Order: sequence, then structure tokens, then C-alpha cells
Amino acid sequence: MQISNIPFGTTDWSNLEKTEHSGISGIAYWRTQQFGEIRVRMVEYSAGYLADHLCSKGHILLCLAGELTTELEDGRVFTLKAGHSYQVADHAEAHRSSTQHGATLFIVD
Repeated sequence: MQISNIPFGTTDWSNLEKTEHSGISGIAYWRTQQFGEIRVRMVEYSAGYLADHLCSKGHILLCLAGELTTELEDGRVFTLKAGHSYQVADHAEAHRSSTQHGATLFIVD
């Protein structure tokens, strides 16, 4: 990834508007910043959230709070707790997120 043409700046995530994204169950709330082709998000998953699709977009994801379960298309399952991260390239391994008790994530894609 090349990061260019982005001047220094700060973000107060609490001031960004939340958008709501329903899963099969539960809701994801996104606060999003776009920097050219780079999307940066603070995402809050409600308790009981299950994504409605397998995602093939690449991400760098950091779990800030709670616990996130990520299931890969091949059946492997990974659990992230606060302070854990994962990274995956575009079209590398499709994945789907869920959480029993809720989670807050910082995602760059």
C-alpha cells in the first residue's frame, strides 16, 4: 500500500456520524473516514452480530474491545480479543465476522 497525498490530520471518532449496517442478526455501526482509496473505520458490532455475507475485501483489523470471531470460507475459525489483529489481502481468503457479546474494531481497507 502506498499512502500519498494525505496531509497530517487528527480524527475525533466520536464526532463522526454512525451508519447502520444490519447483519443476519445484530447491527454494525460504522464511523468512516475516506483518504483517497484508503477507507478507515471504527466499527461497533452489537451483541449477537453475524455478518450477512462472506467478505473478500482485504483488511487490516484491530480489535479494540470485546471479542470477535472470524470464520474463513474453508471452515477455519479465529477469535480476536482486545489487542489482537488480523490482516488479509483482497481476494485472498473470504471471511465472515460474528460476536456473541459485541466488539469494537479499527479497520483499514
